[in-house]
This record gives sequence, structure tokens and C-alpha cells, in this order.
Amino acid sequence: MITIKEAISKKDLKAFVKFPFSLYKDSEYWVPPIIKQELETFNKDKNPIFKDAEARFFLAIKDGKIVGRVAAIINWLEINNQGIKKMRFGWFDFIDDLEVSKKLLEIVESIGRENNLEYAEGPVGFSNLDKVGILTEGFENIGPMITWYNYPYYVNHYQAHGFIIEKEYSESKFAFENVKPEAFKKAQELIKRRYGLKALKFTKTEEVMPYADRMFDLFNESYASLSSFVEITDIQKEYFKKKFISFVNPEYIKFVVDSEDKLIGFAIVMPRFAEALQKIKGNLFPFGFRHILKAKKNSKDVIFYLIGIHPEYQNKGVHAVIFNEYYEVFTEKGIETCYRTPELEDNEAIHKIWKHFDPIVYRRRKTFKKDL
Repeated sequence: MITIKEAISKKDLKAFVKFPFSLYKDSEYWVPPIIKQELETFNKDKNPIFKDAEARFFLAIKDGKIVGRVAAIINWLEINNQGIKKMRFGWFDFIDDLEVSKKLLEIVESIGRENNLEYAEGPVGFSNLDKVGILTEGFENIGPMITWYNYPYYVNHYQAHGFIIEKEYSESKFAFENVKPEAFKKAQELIKRRYGLKALKFTKTEEVMPYADRMFDLFNESYASLSSFVEITDIQKEYFKKKFISFVNPEYIKFVVDSEDKLIGFAIVMPRFAEALQKIKGNLFPFGFRHILKAKKNSKDVIFYLIGIHPEYQNKGVHAVIFNEYYEVFTEKGIETCYRTPELEDNEAIHKIWKHFDPIVYRRRKTFKKDL
């Protein structure tokens, strides 16, 4: 018999976070999250997303053991501002038992109907800066810390329960030696002169902070047209600054400003932490920090996390300025492989940016949808 329990207490929420550690204990490709960070994500007192969203967390129990979990999420900004009546769900993991996944999805669907929502979509997080999609190709590859991993059987469960594909994403990588500077070196000088642009260089995290709020504003502007977009609010900016910026080498943050110091382009690249996270098994203490700091300093692989250009400057070659900056830094650090986070298949603009680097799609993922 399968029972569903709502995770409300600290003990239950910790069990919710730790369930994948047992589910994927034998997987060499799964990258564990940092337990403390996951718990803070679900803490209504610490994560400001809960001012505009709500979430409930559920565990599936069979024979006294946890066999599945799901987070049922409603983002009221999305519903009230965009008129998208979507029931979100994420952090959806389960053993290969159709009854387990069915019970968890039934809870999600019932909450959606109670709130007069039109459809459920998942797996997704609270916003665009959260993880998205189940893996459908590339299971034999270790992913970055900002994606979910899953077993191949997950796809069968979605289909068996009446869900259809909603959005498709691809993850690509390219060897840094593929990057030919002549493709952007001369162009970026011309573009800087034509539009009066300047690239900013940082060596300390505190130098980045005065521009961080403007970066999130530009993120909202440059990503607004995407089908999955949900605005980042002012209060969320502070939270994301604390959550993400400390993981990023300051020299991996690139801003482009115009003659009036207005931010018109940005990019954030992160060191690849996957192997370090596998070693620390979700715990920063007592020695986890050492592995994280070592990866931050010495990783020869990097992940392009975010890149955004102001709508007025899109298709004007501003990305050439950004790539030139990264080329210089990556050459100095001996970077070998560049990875890209999941990008919507229908985002033609972003795909055009990378075409000169001969990227290889090494993983694909999808979200699934069901009408309520």
C-alpha cells in the first residue's frame, strides 16, 4: 500500500531533500545538491519567492520506506501578471513503480483543480533560475549542478499518466580549442567603437555587487519573450545574489556598458562543480568547502550559466565583446571544455550565438504537460 504524506516538519523536509541520495546511490552520473541550500530553497522564511508563490511538499511511502517525492508549486506572479494558469511541479523523483508516480501526480493535479488552474507542467522550479525538465537523452553524462538528473524510466511514467511534451531543451558543450578568436576579435572592436561600449573586468566579488541589481533587471528585459519566463522581483534579487554569486569567480562575470554606464549585456560563467559535489555528498562541513574551493580555483571546465543582451542591442554583435573577454580569461586559465545549461529548442537567437564554436548536443530534456 502506498500512502502520501505532506512534508511539513523540518525532519520531513530533510527526508524530502535526502530521498534522491538513496534513489541514486548507485549512479555515477547523478550530482547531489548541497543539502543546506536545498532546505533553504524550501524555507518560507528564507526564500523570498514565497511572497509571490506557494509550495507544498509530498512524500510517497511504501512498506515504511520513502519511495517518491514531489513539490507542488503555484507561482502567483505567473498566474496574475501573465494570465498563465499553470500548476507547477518539480523535485519529482520516484522508484520505478507506476502507482507511486501516479499517487504523487494526483496530489499535484488536485491542488491545481482546487485553485482553478488549467494545466500542470513539470518538472520545473519556482522561476527561470531553478532547474527544469527531465533528462530524455544523454543519461551517460554527468550534468552541471544546476540541472536535475533522472533514470530513463521517468519518461515512461509521464506518458503512462497522460502527460504530453510541453517544452524541449538541449544542453551543449564545445572544446575551448574550437574557439577561433578571429571570429569575434575584430568585430568586437568595431562594435565597441560604433556603439560606445565598454567591457567591465572584475577581480573581486565586491566589485560585482554594484551592478548585480542592474543585471537582474536586464535579465528580466532580455528573457521576457521566452515562453518559460517568470519575472525576478526586487526582493528575489537579494536572495539570488547571496545564493549564486559566491560560487562564481569574479573574473567569470562579464558586463558590457554603454557610454552612460548603462548595462546592455552580461554573462555569467561558473566553474564545473559536478565532481566536487559528488565527493562531498551534499555536505559542506566539515571538509566539503575544500572540494568546492578547489574546483572554483582549478576546474578546467566551465559552464555558461546566463547570457543576456538588452533588446535594443540584440543582433548587433554585442556577444562578440563578451566572447572576447572570456577568450582572454579562459586562455590564461587553460580552460578545456565549455558547457551550456539547458536552452529552449525554440530559442533561435541563443543558438545562433554559439554556432561558430561547433557545439555538440550531449543531453536533451523536456517538460511535460497535462490539462486539468
